[in-house]
Amino acid sequence: MSPSAESSRVWRPGRPTAVGLVVAAFRRGAGDPTFQSDRGDGWWLGLPTPAGPATLRLVQRSDLAEVHATAWGPGAAWALDQVPSLLGAQDDDRDFVPHHPQVAQAHRRYAAWHVPRSGLVLHALVPAAIEQKVTGQEAFAGYRLLVRRFGSRAPGPGADRRLWVAPDAAGWAAIPSWEWLRASVDGARSGTAVRAATVAGRLEQAVTLPAREASRRLRAVPGIGVWTAAETAQRAFGDADAVSFGDYHVAKNVTWALTGEALGDEEMAEVLEPYRGHRFRVQRLLELSGAMRPRRGPRMAPRTHLPNRQR
Repeated sequence: MSPSAESSRVWRPGRPTAVGLVVAAFRRGAGDPTFQSDRGDGWWLGLPTPAGPATLRLVQRSDLAEVHATAWGPGAAWALDQVPSLLGAQDDDRDFVPHHPQVAQAHRRYAAWHVPRSGLVLHALVPAAIEQKVTGQEAFAGYRLLVRRFGSRAPGPGADRRLWVAPDAAGWAAIPSWEWLRASVDGARSGTAVRAATVAGRLEQAVTLPAREASRRLRAVPGIGVWTAAETAQRAFGDADAVSFGDYHVAKNVTWALTGEALGDEEMAEVLEPYRGHRFRVQRLLELSGAMRPRRGPRMAPRTHLPNRQR
């Protein structure tokens, strides 16, 4: 298909779906070159699909209970086929029972948010690897630099909008070590990303596996720990239970919201146990509702020197 050729579809979700809230999961910082918001008139994504790069535009027509999707590029047909899953069509919360008033309130307020499922494992995994053990600001800056240097302009009108598509597996694997360092991505994180890229075919197949087995396959790659696997599963697999254990903030925020105390992973696991199957759902609903502990203590420094362990 010509990069300028346009394809489109209309999807009717059949339930309230807040497109902006759902696709926000794929934005890596305010300056992410692969994601743009049209200020209330749609969202643009540059996607590295199995069929090639694609520009995807999503416009929510709440008056018609429809989502209008348009795509360009070799991956356009794939991206359009994926739109329902991308926007949470496979997310089923019918058995979800809030056990805390804060969760119940957030669930009512954000009933139109659903867990997305992009089906693009490396697209979710590489940014997560870059974000390991550093501040979001540093990670997002590094990701921007690498995408603009080694990615490609998004097809069709995406190029005019200066939208980018992240590198594919071969592209990530071919980035020299010094270029990662120029982007302030140390060898531990770049090594994880490159190792994942070299076995991308096997990792991409994980979208067809049960959640536990999919996580095991991800974590078989050295450098991918529970946090990176969860951050990937939340976006690529649509895993509503993939809570972000090991995060610098999540455990403190969740436990503060639900118990009044900012505690660690062990306590978060205990308080979230009644939600098993939906633990990430609770995490994200609380995030959307702004349930964050007061920041009175020291914040994470721009660069940390934590032990080189899997995250």
